[in-house]
Amino acid sequence: MTPPAARGYFTVDEVRAAETELFKQVADGVPMRRAARGLADVVAAELRERTGGITGRSVTLLVGSGDNGGDALWAGSMLRRRGVAVSAVLLSPERAHAEGLAALRRTGGRIRDDPGSPDLVVDGIVGISGRGALRPAAAKLVAAVDVPIVSADLPSGVDPNTGAVDGPAVRADVTVSFGAYKPVHALAAPSCGRIELVPIGLELPEPNLAALEPVSIGADWPVPGPADDKYTQGVTGICAGSATYPGAAVLCTGGAVAATSGMVRYAGTGSADVLAHFPEVIAAQSVSETGRVQAWVFGPGAGTGDAARERLSEILATDLPVVVDADGLTLLAAEPGLVTGRRAPTVLTPHAGEFARLTGREPGPDRVAAVRALAEDWQVTVLLKGRATLVAGPGRAVLVNEAGGSWAATAGSGDVLSGILGALLAAGRDPSWAAAAAARVHALSANLAAHAHGTAGAPVSASPVLHHIRPAIQTLRALAETS
Repeated sequence: MTPPAARGYFTVDEVRAAETELFKQVADGVPMRRAARGLADVVAAELRERTGGITGRSVTLLVGSGDNGGDALWAGSMLRRRGVAVSAVLLSPERAHAEGLAALRRTGGRIRDDPGSPDLVVDGIVGISGRGALRPAAAKLVAAVDVPIVSADLPSGVDPNTGAVDGPAVRADVTVSFGAYKPVHALAAPSCGRIELVPIGLELPEPNLAALEPVSIGADWPVPGPADDKYTQGVTGICAGSATYPGAAVLCTGGAVAATSGMVRYAGTGSADVLAHFPEVIAAQSVSETGRVQAWVFGPGAGTGDAARERLSEILATDLPVVVDADGLTLLAAEPGLVTGRRAPTVLTPHAGEFARLTGREPGPDRVAAVRALAEDWQVTVLLKGRATLVAGPGRAVLVNEAGGSWAATAGSGDVLSGILGALLAAGRDPSWAAAAAARVHALSANLAAHAHGTAGAPVSASPVLHHIRPAIQTLRALAETS
């Protein structure tokens, strides 16, 4: 069976529509029982992993009103049948799911006023219909919990569509998603912990938000074939660096070299530094003298003066794919017309501050809507950096890459990312795919660098990230070869 190329994430409205169709096809209560059974299985597995068994262990359910609370109550009744001591704290007793509560009571579950001292807590406070932070009573209960939390569908208090947290919220160790992954699972991964999907029979549409699967990136990463030469593999042009920021030229060029570009040509004032690190690069002083390239990267450390503006204008006047980063984005913020009428693929790679300069506003809590709007308004592909990096192209699904940590949050790391992305564009890859794949390799490189340098969980400098690009690509390709 061929692994899926991408994992879809579905909004509340999309999930509700799929649930409505499912309810027409199955008996009343069947979807909830399926969800509850999956939740109970995950909780039981967690108990075994953490305590060595389940019989005699204790679980407390934090139960809100509605179906999410019902999922937790039914799961509690199933755990009771396996020998787990189960108690429930009802946040809205008069609105608790009647059938689920009756099932818990029939199996000997208890109702209590506080979490007590369980081995594990199940968060069934708020489901996908909830909005906003936890209310005071729920927030007080959650604050008192000092054991692992398994959340039903999503961590309560975190917005299901945007992942925004604007007050007290659950921070789960495990989240059990029912029927479909939701945007929160990618956009607020630190709040979700490990994510387990429980199928309940939903028929879902094509996703508007998706993540490329690592195995598919490895399978599609450009590698030379038997008839390839240095030109057919893609020639990447890099225009980066300056007397003030010579390292940016090295890092950006190095990213393209390490990403297996067939040839890298450099245009700029930093050729001596670039060649000292990468003698295989072909260097020139100007864009016009660079020679044939198949994609350009402009911006890291390039400056924002008249000379830099002229180089950017010259590059954007070509019919080649172009990546614009860093100082190039500052120039575009002052003169959007340089890019908005362009027909060739253009990829902008802002962080939140650069996004604000380009648009006049912060991305805000709904980052997906923000990045999609910029892509449509300017008719470009936009890679919005962050732990959950978002890639939007006009009329395309938004792609998300959850980095799994903040190892890449370090000066110069974005220069490396731009070089990787430029190499993929030069190899002829689709701009959205190239941006998302580059973000995945970049994140994995930072992860590998952090572990190799004994700083896992903390940022590393950009140079180790650069040096782990090839091992990251090898890791993804190995996944593809063994799948």
